[in-house]
Amino acid sequence: MKNILSGVFIVLMGLCFGNAHGFTEQSSVFFTTQAKDAVKIKEAFNEKDTTKVENLKDRLKPIQANFKRINSITKWTSVEKRSIEGESAEGGEAVFYYTNKNLEKVIARHYGEMGQVLIEYYLLNGQLSFVLEKEYKYNRPLFYDNKAMKENNDTEAFDFNKSEIITTRNYFENGNIIMINNTTGRGFNISADYLSEQEKNLTESFKKLLKLAE
Repeated sequence: MKNILSGVFIVLMGLCFGNAHGFTEQSSVFFTTQAKDAVKIKEAFNEKDTTKVENLKDRLKPIQANFKRINSITKWTSVEKRSIEGESAEGGEAVFYYTNKNLEKVIARHYGEMGQVLIEYYLLNGQLSFVLEKEYKYNRPLFYDNKAMKENNDTEAFDFNKSEIITTRNYFENGNIIMINNTTGRGFNISADYLSEQEKNLTESFKKLLKLAE
């Protein structure tokens, strides 16, 4: 793997690019829970991180082992859900996963008409260890069915399977980010300033989520 992303697209989803394909103006659409569930990005489950960077190999091992351990848990002591308001056009939700009284993982979902973002935060010894971000950019708006396609003389309707997917993996050691790996493959040699900025953004976002659980 040659590259690490120099820009992470955590789109907390105003996502209003409906006219990019020449779509007609539409009033705001508020999706039902059933509609959101139908296109919900799947969380990591029983997944192994295979990122290999030779000079960081030993430092990545405990992060990767912890990620595998947590995302393989099938029985949680408790799971708590909270709504996320005001950060995206169609709302969002946060889910907190506990074993005994220990918070192990937090996920945040942000929905929009043109896409959605899933961010998974994994903890090790009470600190951020790994943050997995998955951004889906839809080919057309979620409400854009075959009827809308024909009315707009278009060639495509909404198809979740045609989404552009960007996956970003953020690795933390003792609460500090040490590496970012992104599927767009834009440059391993990112600046220390960018690492610092990404660390700050993720840490602040995580702290906001924790306040929802209080």
